[in-house]
Amino acid sequence: MATTMQVSPRTAVIPAHAVWGGAAGLVGGIGFGIWMSVSKPMMNTPMIKMVAGLLGSDSAVAGWFIHLAISLTAGLAFGVLLGHMAQKTVPGAVLGLAYGAVWWVLGALWIMPAVLRVPVFEWNAASQSSLGGHLVFGLLLGLSYSFIATMTGKRAQKG
Repeated sequence: MATTMQVSPRTAVIPAHAVWGGAAGLVGGIGFGIWMSVSKPMMNTPMIKMVAGLLGSDSAVAGWFIHLAISLTAGLAFGVLLGHMAQKTVPGAVLGLAYGAVWWVLGALWIMPAVLRVPVFEWNAASQSSLGGHLVFGLLLGLSYSFIATMTGKRAQKG
């Protein structure tokens, strides 16, 4: 017999995998954000300021806020979509790298250039540097996710 749980309309239930993914997304986002803060592939402008351009700004602080919001969202999605397969270190790292590459294609090659009204799917200094940054993001995301899942599992076993 299946058990049902009654939830009040005011109660939000967030799966643990999503929370772990959000936290891991912020870890990956910080690593990638540092990459973008020091990388200046076009006209000596840090990539983080290019991210700020998504909302019409050229502020590095705005770029960081936008970037971390995207990283959190991407991490939540990673946890929900792939978290059940990424709880061990090697699968987490591999899935994270693949996920970073997918976000590079979607975000850096397609969405961001389209919003900024520059050519999409163009291979240039910015897209090359962005590929490296997205792989750093994905690797840190996957490794952080597997670490959080492992530590949470060990804590639950002790409890």
